[in-house]
Amino acid sequence: MPAPKKTARRSLLVTSAVLSSLALAAPAAVAAPSPSGSPSVSPSGSPSATPPASMSSVGGARLGQPGTQVNLASGVPVLPKDVSARSWIVADAESGDVLAAHNAHWRLAPASTLKMLFADTLLPKFPSTAEHKVAPSDLAGIGPGSSMVGIKEDETYTVRDLWLGVFLQSGNDAVRVLSAMNKGVENTVKEMNEHAEELQALDTHVVSPDGYDAEGQVSSAYDLTLIARSGLQKKDFREYASTVTAKFPGETKKGKKGKPVRKPFEIRNTNRLLSGDSDVPVYQGIAGVKNGNTTNAGATFTGVAERNGKVLLVTVMNPEKDEHNAVYKETARLLDWGFKAAGKVQPVGELVPPRSAAQAGAQPGANPSGEAGGSGNGAGGTAGTGAKPVASAPAANGASGIGIALGITGGVLVLLAGGAFLVNRRWPLPDLVRRRTRP
Repeated sequence: MPAPKKTARRSLLVTSAVLSSLALAAPAAVAAPSPSGSPSVSPSGSPSATPPASMSSVGGARLGQPGTQVNLASGVPVLPKDVSARSWIVADAESGDVLAAHNAHWRLAPASTLKMLFADTLLPKFPSTAEHKVAPSDLAGIGPGSSMVGIKEDETYTVRDLWLGVFLQSGNDAVRVLSAMNKGVENTVKEMNEHAEELQALDTHVVSPDGYDAEGQVSSAYDLTLIARSGLQKKDFREYASTVTAKFPGETKKGKKGKPVRKPFEIRNTNRLLSGDSDVPVYQGIAGVKNGNTTNAGATFTGVAERNGKVLLVTVMNPEKDEHNAVYKETARLLDWGFKAAGKVQPVGELVPPRSAAQAGAQPGANPSGEAGGSGNGAGGTAGTGAKPVASAPAANGASGIGIALGITGGVLVLLAGGAFLVNRRWPLPDLVRRRTRP
């Protein structure tokens, strides 16, 4: 499906950096050899060791070509050579420009990055303060070896608790409970597929809402980036995705004098660029989004980060390098490149808006996608066209809001409420949550 023209955005949202980029002479296109490796699953369930010769053209014809797509010109930094992922993409979260990509539309198993679509679909349905008592049937069908946050039958949890379990611990048990609240897994899968189609994430097919390996379940680096961008329109999505640690309700037990006691326990975000690890430092400017890892998918990750007023999205799928935390290391290298290349490199494609936004894109100030709202957490409003970003202001640690960071080795992450931005087809990205490390 061809990408919609970007005349509206180009006429209204051209910055000096983009102007200087467009003033360059026509760049040379670079196509690198496609990676090889173990087979992946296609929609039909058949294995595929290499990307198809022809893939989807959503976002531009270059994105449907196999291999690396990037425009080289004077002053454009060279892409990092030590990126082994089967598929990846670097995009400007605000303008929608795809700065570089590698097999962007290759349909691969997404693992738990699919939970971004689950969240983007269900978050608006339940207020964060709503409570749900877990029935045994709520936890039925969880696959063996699933990541779990530790939900117990007959215990009551708030919706906020459940979403923290989804985002921080990638809990398939939390996904199943929220799905049960949403009229069941089958209905949830149906709605996720419908939402993917609305987002023009046409490489994506959902079989299991938690991303657990299932025949025919696929997505692509392009689609996961689209989905993340849509999710970031929601205040609660941004805050959950950027939360480092949280307290999760434990099991009710008898305390002293026989009184019931329910002690919480700490959960920590498994996104290593956000929480850090022995061989991966917290990435400067990281603000989420979601990681995943299954036998079939390998490691997958979509991250969003901000530096010097630029907000980038990077998705990396299945690094072939046998290295601990390879998916995070390769994402960090691509983010580093993106921040250096932004404003210098001509894009090879774009992140398209949702279908409803594209259809109504000519209406000034319109937000037809309806994606800016939250799920009852007081999501920020939408700025009309012509709105200017407001100054960022830190929120104090210890505040009750979700996503306020606790202390982290190497620096303190501070929650910054960014301004309202105009993105592709006047589709606003309000109050982007940003995180920075400070020395």
